[in-house]
Amino acid sequence: MTKIKALALFSGGLDSILATKLMLNQGIDVSALNFASPFCSCEEAIEAAKQLGVSLRVVDVGEEYLKMVRKPKHGYGRNMNPCIDCRIFIIKKAKKFVREIGASFIFTGEVLDERPMSQHLRAMKIIEEETSLQGRILRPLSARLLPETNIEKKGLVERKKLLDIRGRSRKPQIKLVEKFNIKDYPSPAGGCLLTCKEYADKLRDLFKHRKRCSIADVTLLKVGRHFRFGKNKIIVGRNRAENNDLVVKRMRNDYYFEVPDIGSPITILQGAKTKKAIRTAAALTAFYSDAKGGKVNVSFGREKLNRSIIVSTPARAEVEILRIDN
Repeated sequence: MTKIKALALFSGGLDSILATKLMLNQGIDVSALNFASPFCSCEEAIEAAKQLGVSLRVVDVGEEYLKMVRKPKHGYGRNMNPCIDCRIFIIKKAKKFVREIGASFIFTGEVLDERPMSQHLRAMKIIEEETSLQGRILRPLSARLLPETNIEKKGLVERKKLLDIRGRSRKPQIKLVEKFNIKDYPSPAGGCLLTCKEYADKLRDLFKHRKRCSIADVTLLKVGRHFRFGKNKIIVGRNRAENNDLVVKRMRNDYYFEVPDIGSPITILQGAKTKKAIRTAAALTAFYSDAKGGKVNVSFGREKLNRSIIVSTPARAEVEILRIDN
């Protein structure tokens, strides 16, 4: 007999690993699909798929996803996480791949009431309605607590072999890890940067000050300490790797700064290059350098560090008031 095919929405997290293992144990031919964005890494998914022996396709969601994050129909969670809209976006995209590979259904690693915004019954119903997949998404880890799906009614999977996990405790999942002899899995915690307050503060600030944002803009939020001086954004590197990133990723019109001949961060200044903005960026560079206070000579420029300015090292309170990610 031809094996039944299913498409896994696969983050590479513990829940998606276990859901996939349950399907494999029922003899389902599983193909995994991961959607990569600037807010989530696909590295865990790649390693987890190898461990399970399933094929994985990674799809970059691009600028379209960024537009959804900026104006989600169903709002945000605690930070900038538009979890319901994210699930709707991903599942709509996944439907194309269901047809392409000839899969009979989609399944996910969702656990009832594990995440407060998107994994309760009402949210799950909204997601199914807005993707036109009512009763056609399987959630193997909680299926026996949910209404029976068409997938189960058709006998594509055995409901009695599905689970009834509920809530935020991961103890049932850890027991399954031992039962299935899964040796390597990521820490059971959210991997999305949009749930992180520090990152969310920076993204909120970016959306406030820029009408149009690119993938490069939101990717840069992961690098350095971020400060806001009026309409100017100032980013200060925290280590050598970030300094190199800032030099490479700065925009053509950005100025960059460094204290010469001493341990110093690279700082970039975005926005209008007013005297006050230049002095502020230079002062922040001096503050985070190895200079011992007092007057500090800071080099800066657009293409080369061919200009200089002498600034006083600011007090910590002056620095903290400008920080975006407080």
